[in-house]
Amino acid sequence: MQIDATDQQLMALLRDNARQSVAELARQLDLARTTVQARLERLEASGAIAGYTLRVSPLMRAPLQATVLISVEPRAAPGVLDRLRSLAGVQVVHTTSGRFDLLAQVEAQTTEELDNTIDHIAGARGVRSSESLIHLATKLDRMGA
Repeated sequence: MQIDATDQQLMALLRDNARQSVAELARQLDLARTTVQARLERLEASGAIAGYTLRVSPLMRAPLQATVLISVEPRAAPGVLDRLRSLAGVQVVHTTSGRFDLLAQVEAQTTEELDNTIDHIAGARGVRSSESLIHLATKLDRMGA
């Protein structure tokens, strides 16, 4: 499917505020409401727009954030992933290339909670090593609010 500049503008407006009406989107794009509606339907049908969701304000996020880089023993990844899924503080896990096998995004309300979550990750069966990076300040966030 071809996504043109107008589709990109439309998707940028939706990223900013997905609750805008089709009429408001049309006004901002200087297009007819029916044109915007047709574009939305096409983008949804093609899978370019997978859905609409709530974007939580940074004010609602846990105050402590960390990235945990994890090196996994051979063939232990499924068990480690199961362990990570069981930890409430683990929000996102990515596989990576390079020295570490997994990258986990962790959040916590207190330093004790963060420390416990990181300890549970490091102590999980199949984890060879881990390195934790505590987030201090956000300088750029194109994915958040």
